[in-house]
Parts: sequence; structure tokens; C-alpha cells
Amino acid sequence: MMAAIFFAAVLLLSVESTRVSGRQASNLQRNALPQVFQVDDIPHSLNVSSCPGYTLSGLEETRTGLTAHLNLAGAVCNAFGKDVGDLTLEVTYDSETRLHVNIFDTANSHFTVPESVVSLPSVPQTIHKNDSDLVFNYEPSPFAFWVTRRSEPDAQPLFDTRKSSLPMTPIPPVIATDNSTALDGFPIVFEDQYLQLTSALPLDANVYGLGEVVASSGFRRDAGTNGGTGTIQTMWARDDADPIDRNIYGSHPIYMEHRFDSSTHTSQSHGVFLYSASGSDILLLTPPSSNVSLIEYRLLGGTLDFYFFSGPSPQKVVEQYGELVGLPTWQPAFGFGFHLCRWGYLNLNDTKDQVVKMREANIPLEVNATDIYDPYTRGAELDVFIKNPNGTEYIGQVWPGYTVFPDWFAKDTQQYWTEALRNWSQSGIDFSGVWLDMNEASSFCEGSCGTDANLSNTSPPFLLPGDPGMPITDYPEGYNSTISGPSGNITVNGTLTFGADGSTSSSLSKRGIGAGRQTGINLNVPPYTIHNGFGPLSVHTIATNATHAGDFVELDVHNMWGLMEEKATHLALLKIQPKKRPFLISRSTFPSTGKWSGHWLGDNFSKWQYMYFSIQGVLQFQLFQIPMVGADTCGFQGNTDEELCNRWMQLSAFVPFYRNHNQRGALSQEPYRWDSVANATRTAIAVRYALLPYWYTLFANSSLFGAPPVRALFFEFPDEPELFAVDRQYLIGRDVLVTPVLTPNVSTVDGIFPGRGLVTWRDWYTHDVVNASIGTNTTLPAPLGHINVHVRDGSAILLHSKPAYTIEETRQGPFSLLVSQAADGYAFGTAYVDDGETVPPTPNATLTFKARKGALSIDTHGSFKIAQKLDTITILGTEKPTRVSVDGKVVKSWQYLDTKQKLSIGDLSVDLNGAVSIAWN
Repeated sequence: MMAAIFFAAVLLLSVESTRVSGRQASNLQRNALPQVFQVDDIPHSLNVSSCPGYTLSGLEETRTGLTAHLNLAGAVCNAFGKDVGDLTLEVTYDSETRLHVNIFDTANSHFTVPESVVSLPSVPQTIHKNDSDLVFNYEPSPFAFWVTRRSEPDAQPLFDTRKSSLPMTPIPPVIATDNSTALDGFPIVFEDQYLQLTSALPLDANVYGLGEVVASSGFRRDAGTNGGTGTIQTMWARDDADPIDRNIYGSHPIYMEHRFDSSTHTSQSHGVFLYSASGSDILLLTPPSSNVSLIEYRLLGGTLDFYFFSGPSPQKVVEQYGELVGLPTWQPAFGFGFHLCRWGYLNLNDTKDQVVKMREANIPLEVNATDIYDPYTRGAELDVFIKNPNGTEYIGQVWPGYTVFPDWFAKDTQQYWTEALRNWSQSGIDFSGVWLDMNEASSFCEGSCGTDANLSNTSPPFLLPGDPGMPITDYPEGYNSTISGPSGNITVNGTLTFGADGSTSSSLSKRGIGAGRQTGINLNVPPYTIHNGFGPLSVHTIATNATHAGDFVELDVHNMWGLMEEKATHLALLKIQPKKRPFLISRSTFPSTGKWSGHWLGDNFSKWQYMYFSIQGVLQFQLFQIPMVGADTCGFQGNTDEELCNRWMQLSAFVPFYRNHNQRGALSQEPYRWDSVANATRTAIAVRYALLPYWYTLFANSSLFGAPPVRALFFEFPDEPELFAVDRQYLIGRDVLVTPVLTPNVSTVDGIFPGRGLVTWRDWYTHDVVNASIGTNTTLPAPLGHINVHVRDGSAILLHSKPAYTIEETRQGPFSLLVSQAADGYAFGTAYVDDGETVPPTPNATLTFKARKGALSIDTHGSFKIAQKLDTITILGTEKPTRVSVDGKVVKSWQYLDTKQKLSIGDLSVDLNGAVSIAWN
């Protein structure tokens, strides 16, 4: 029986050449390309040193905060635009943990994100000015503000824009290769095409977030100390194959900072979110000899709309952000299965053949992929496509050839999108979910493609991988055929071949940061040039002056295109199947995407470095409240090899979205292709499917409360500084520690065990206690095909006792329970259970497990009827009993292993719909 097929929604629609006249086409390119920027012939100094800042006046206390006027404090500077003289300051204490500081032009002429795109909470009804964890402080002239904790008014502020708190300026380029990192001054600048605001941070601050990015520094961002150069994070959605340290698919201007107090040996976290869709640079730097680091925001428009979250734990920061932008959507159970797809499966029979081979190899599989084509004529009839400034349809070019782009602001676009998906399903194609790609949006023309274009040509303007003339023939990373022969195998005559010539794992070089004032960069459009990886903002995407309904221009709304498509698709699927949870995976993302979709980490490379990068990517998106995330396993671009694919298939089994996907023309990498990879995959998927109740509960908590399912180690152990930069390991929830192999040619792996000796960690497979080093790495055995997984003490984890071929088959089988007791016998856990597909609110049940020495209780609350029984219980860390009972009845089917302090109770068939009591003594 064939698995459900998962279809990729190609979001760009082919255009009939008859729809655009020759005269219109000849005007398209000229009208769509950005024009030379002029503002009343005002020259721009491109230097903020003379900018006067603002003076506060007219302060009024409100029920929820304060308002005031901000007036330009001196002569205009017009550094990168035209100064705005009249601003409004609004400060709102939204809750005990959230502070809103909004600086905007009083005329309200600057772009702000419409409520129709992202729905934020309304003005609070409860007064929090006196009980908020956060306090807004200000100086009136020149206006500056700083945010402190109420409990620590004299501590270094969480955010501080005062000139006295920042280094003296001017400062030469902090990054020597990039003149734009010269810091001419730190006034608040608010111009029509340039906004700037700077805050002091603790020296070498622990900053996380600010994405999307593949960061060379890891999950912890480079603040420019300890040999680092600093960070320039550009917010401009871009279709590029996972470059290092450059802007890519999504824009998330939120960061979390984690501060350690060396005097008390305790830590606190807080979050800062700039609510803006504007193209921007966010600089994280440390000037030479400075006693502080700094973060500077440079925006091309919009407003300075900040939200501050008080934490104080990392998890609370993430949850508080979710309360603002929206909690993640409920995932259907099947979405946690293994997904297989390929750019290059030629037809349905080719796809079916892969499903058959996966079944023959007994490697579990949920879904596959292919492409669809949506009609142009209906969209033109409903007038739902993006326009050129002259009102003609904007024409781009993507995989189907010349294309138009849905305008999500047009009033009939939701109707059009829903019709298209319904027509697809009614035609007999029963799809389980939708994969949204290229939605930055990507286009292969700079500006409109219409001038002199043959609109009937459906070929991309370049060779595709696998085409004649563009074979993907490079040997896998680290393989030297001149030494090891042409086989490409990971061993030759028993000798490992990776780096046989003495080389180590290669890495793709990161760019020299510096688009800001480089030659060949058009500084006029707009006057401040953000560090877009492609240079001009219209390259490889929709031109910045393309127009949308409501008089919006692409320059302002570009970063939201993917989000708006995700929202439209999610709502369309709910319309078509009102009771079923939509399953979406999308590439371009924006704050609140998690309400509608999951994400995959883009077009990565078949390199060891990118397997490591996938961990930071997963951790980033937990902070961004998009928890259903994963990488293209074994790598998308280039040729993988057996060892890399073996290790990566195991790693990805322990992240939320689990998919193998690769490039057209490259070596096939389905996991059945190598016996060792097939074996490793079966082992890892068996663990993944056993853990499904745990994963499912973590995602329920994410949808209900915003708790991140995957966590950096310091999330759970915030007072251990040795963990602050760890991103080669991670936690699933609070209880499962994953330590993957991320380098070739090894049979061991080093990993740190959090807790500094106060936490007992037990091996997932053997249940042995780890004799871990305290506060430093422990070397663990890791032969090929084995991934280290450990369970924290004090945990109680509900499992599927018989993992099967599909998620649905697995869910029909019985449960087991793993209890890993702490030294005092304590253990605790919960499990959320429902039907796995109905849109909440739906009948559900929550099980609570509590253990102490010699006893375990199970309580169940909720209306959902749990059909499956609990058949086995394993208790670790207990003394040998003489008697075991369930609900007072003696059980004889138990075993005890003294060397592991392990009690195994079997053949139970316990009904989980009521209270259960287990005792042993």
C-alpha cells in the first residue's frame, strides 16, 4: 500500500502571453525597476554625527503607561533621508512581563504591519504600571530611554540608549573590511528612509536569535569579543542556498539575552523584539577598548516599535514572545513521521518506486513530494496579482517560466487561493499537507521580466543541476579519488577515506561583510544600503517598487510575503477540511509564522559543517516560535556519502521535522541505498516513534503555552556558564539529551552532561548511569550507526512500546512508561493525548505521572477515551523490591537488574482512563 503523497505547492503561476500586450510588455522593465532616489533635491551626508536627536515634551501619564511628543532637538541632518520633526512616544505596560515602547511619526505616514497580517493582543485592561517586572526610564533632552528590572533598579539596564552608557564617538570601522561599521554617533535618527537606535549591552553579551541565519559563531551570536568580529544581521528575505553569516529566507528581529551574575552565580534572561517588516541591518559589535558591547538598529523605514520580555528564564522569554505574536499551530500526528522527497523524481511511478523500496527495506515512511501548477486565468479575472507602478501585472520568472505573484493584500486573493486548492483536491489528488517553497518571493529577473521577453518560454534562464552540461559529479566532501580510487566508498581496504590526503572537513567561506559602502553598490536606492547578500534589493526577488492593493509597495512588505502565503494556505485548508489540522512546511518566515506553518532550513549542503549548522537552526526557530523545523537530512546540494548520511539520518530523527531531500542530478541518498544507513535509520526511527507521545506532548505544550520543544542546554541549566555556547548537543524537552557525532572518521564523541554532578543521566539504550565529568566534556563511545541519547533523572516519559512502520500503526499499539528516578525517588512527567488530527478544541486527556520511593501514581483528566493499554513500566534508580502491586493487586511479571537498579514490570494491560497506583517494596 502506497504512503500518502505530500505535494509541494509551487506558488508562482504561469502567465499566458496573450494577457500582456506588446506595448505593455515594453514598459514593464522600465517601470518595475527602482528609480533613482531623490527627496526634494536634498543632499545626504551619509553620516549621523550631526543628527540632533529629539527632545521630549508634553508628557502625559495614561492608565497603562505614558505618552509624549518627541521634537527634533536641532537642525536637520538628513543623513540618509529627510528628518521627521514630530514623533510620538507611547509606553504601555502590557503585562507583568511585557513592556511596549513605540516611537512613531505623529502623522502616521510610515509603514506599520497591518493588523490583517499579524494580529497582536489588544490594549490591556489591567493596570500593570506598578507591578511590572520591567520599568521604563527616560531622559528628556536629548531624549533617551533605558529599561530596568523592578527588582534590580541599580543593575546594568536590560536596554539602554543613553549616550553616557555608550562608547565615545566617532569610532573607526569596528569591522575593518566594512566601512559601514564606523560608528559616527548614537543619536536617535528618524528619517523617511532611515531609522537608527543604539543600545549598550554587557561586554561580550550572551545574545541568541536575530535571524534567520546560518551563523559561523553558532547559536550564540558573535558580539565582537574573544577573537570574533561582530555580527551584521540583515533583515531582507532572500532565496540563496544557506550562505554563512548572510541574510536568507526569513526575518526575525528578536533576540534573547542571558546574563550571568558572577557574584551570585545566578542568571536571568530577557527578550527584545523590534516589531517591524522593514529591510534593516542589526549590528552586534564591541568597539576597541570599549567596556560595553552594543546593538544598533538601522532600518529603511517603518517605526521603532519595541517589545521587551522579562523572562527571567529562557523558556519564559520564548513563551512571552509567543503570547504576543501567537502560539504555534497544532501539528497532526503524521507530521512527526519520516518524510522522503527529491528534486528529480520524474513522475508518479518513480515516486511510487521509492515508496516500495523503503517498504522493502523496512524503513518507516510517511509522505513524498511532487509539483502542482495553478491556473493564471482565474487569478487575472479576480485581479489578485502584484502590479507594476503603472498598473500592469508584475511578471517574474521562476521554475515554471514567466510567472505572476499573488498579492495577499488584494481582497479576493484568499478566495482565489482556496478555490485553487479545492479544485486540486476535488480533481482526485488527496494531499496530506502543503510544502511552500521559493516564497521570499524568488524571481530570476531583476525587476520585471516583461521587456522583450518571450512569455511562452517556460525554461529557466540557466542550466539546472542534472541537465546536460551541468552534472553533479563532485566526490563527496573529504574524498580524494587520486588516493582512494574512484569508488567513493567510505572505506577502501578497511581504511577510512575521509581526509585521506591530510585535509579536514572543508567549510564554505563566509562573505567579507561590507555591502554598505562598497563600489558598485547603488547608494541611492535607498540612501542607506543594507547588507543584502545580493546587493541591490530587487535582485532575485520582486522589485522594491512593485505595488500591492492598499497602496503598499514591495519595499515595505517584502519580508512578509511568505507569512501571508502561509496564512492564506492554512485558512484555505481549514475551509476545505474544517476538522483536520493543516500541515504546512514553508521556507520564508516572519514573526507569527508558527501560527500557520512549520519550516525547513533551506537549501543546505552535503557537508559535515551543515549537519552541525542544522542544530543551531532548530534552536533559532524554537525562539522564533516556529518549533516544527528541521533540515534536509544528508544535505540538499552536492553529493553526500555513506558516513555523513548515516550520522545525519540519526541526528535528524531527534529533531521535530524529519526529512531527507536532495538535489536533482546528485547521488541518490534515500536511506535504503546503503546497508549501514538503512540499519542506522531503522534504529533511530524506532526510538523516534517510541518517543512520539513525548514529542506530541511537547508540541501540545507549545501550542497551549509557547514552551519550546527543543532546548539549548542552558535553557534548563541557566546558571552553568560552560553551557551558554553549547550547540553541538541539545535537549528534547527537559528530559532527553542528544549528543550526535558531527565529524567524520571517529568512533567516539565528546559531550557535556549538565547539572554539575547533581543530576543523574542514564543511557537511553542500556539504562546505565553515565560516569560524567563535572562541568566539562565526557568522551562517549559512538560507533557508526549509534547516536548517544540520555535520559535525565526525575523524569517519567510515556512511550509507544511497539514502534511500527507508520505513525498511525504505532499509535494503535500499547504504551510503556519509563521512569528515571532521582536520588530521593522523585520523578514526574505528563502526557497529552488526543486523536492526532482534529483541530482543537477537541476531546483530549492529560496523564500525570508522579513517583517517589516505592510508589508511582498515574492520574488522567479529560474527555478523550484512551483505547491503548499500558503494558510495561520500567523504573530506573530503585532498590530491589520483594513485592510489586498495581492498584493493590500483586503483580508477578516483574524483573530486577541490580547492576542498573532497574525494575521492569510487564504484561500489565493497565487502563489509562482512570487513576492508577503502582507500589513496590
